Amino acid sequence: MPTPIPQAELARYADVIVQVGLNLQPGQRLIIRADLATADLVRAVARRAYQAGARLVDVTWSDEQLALIRVQSAARDTLSEAVTWIPQVSAEYMRAGDVRLAITSETPTLMIDQDPKAVSAMKRAEAQAAQELFALLQRNASVWTVVAYPSPGWAAHVLPNLPPEEQVSELWRAIASICRLHADDPVATWKAHVADLEARGAYLTARAYSALHFRAPGTDLRVGLAPGHIWAGGGAISERGQAFVPNLPTEEVFTLPHRERVEGMVRSSRPLVYGGNVISDFSLTFKDGRVLQATAAQGEEVLRRLLATDEGAAYLGEVALAPGSSPVGQTGLLFANTLYDENASSHLALGGGYRFCLSGGNSMSAEEFRAAGGNLSVIHEDFMIGSSAMDVDGITATGGAEPVMRGGEWAFRV
Repeated sequence: MPTPIPQAELARYADVIVQVGLNLQPGQRLIIRADLATADLVRAVARRAYQAGARLVDVTWSDEQLALIRVQSAARDTLSEAVTWIPQVSAEYMRAGDVRLAITSETPTLMIDQDPKAVSAMKRAEAQAAQELFALLQRNASVWTVVAYPSPGWAAHVLPNLPPEEQVSELWRAIASICRLHADDPVATWKAHVADLEARGAYLTARAYSALHFRAPGTDLRVGLAPGHIWAGGGAISERGQAFVPNLPTEEVFTLPHRERVEGMVRSSRPLVYGGNVISDFSLTFKDGRVLQATAAQGEEVLRRLLATDEGAAYLGEVALAPGSSPVGQTGLLFANTLYDENASSHLALGGGYRFCLSGGNSMSAEEFRAAGGNLSVIHEDFMIGSSAMDVDGITATGGAEPVMRGGEWAFRV
């Protein structure tokens, strides 16, 4: 059996989640979406949330083994149906100005031996059922945070050379270090880190680059930026004016690419796990913003099906910068979990763009957002491209180039 995580450490994690991530205010409700494997953390967060004045803490539970059973056993023509009430409950909380926490713990290779068509059909149906919730999250209608917790399946994938009874506790040690839980005052340490990221975002917003140029082995990509784009990072502000931190951990600043102004080739620097399948060593070629060619050493069919999810899935919705010296990168681990791996290096995202990354974006109609350069899709899938060999230049309105990153590290101070 895995060694239980000490309650005192769980309490520190819950404190950071409630105070920094959610910034939960007295009288607010909290809805948590979590797998059964994360029950210990859910209880610790609920306890801390009630201490902070939460009116109600509710949980919608999931079980990844049930998803596996469905793919293995359900009739194929039923996989286009998805549960609708679960995302609807979260959407109701968001519309009411309450807060939402999602806890990830997935086994990365859960679906690796299953029919890719079946997995893709199920994932597409789930994404379509959650469209309203996704739209609310994209525009920060209210507060939301995503965190992770070690499950046996995830830990076994990350640390396969350790004895099974040590894997969960060792993965937890990495998470605790990355999440700054060993600091004398983790909450204060997080607030200082968030302030640094926000300063970098403000600097890049002020520079108002027309594009970013990424160069690395296998990568020569120019990502045009939407006019009026805003760089976000660290914290965010909900439409109701409440500060929060959407991702814990977070080491990135990000903004909105122009849907039709992405040109060149990019090569992944870390595998992407999608629907329990691993897509590794893949390259994408863009023209006029759209992926024209996609190749992968592993999971190429899954990648192609991801790109075909809907019309916007083959376009970019996010460009993000993160230094390789981040606490995530310093572990040297491949987490096969987007929340963690995206904070190890710079990355891009296929699919829907964030409206809050565009001046006036939250008040735009879908047509106006798209006309301004934003992308619309039911998916938003991050994939990592950064490395110690990557340079990034900001392209000015007059065509000049300014260093933004060199060797995968920041090339400017704030």
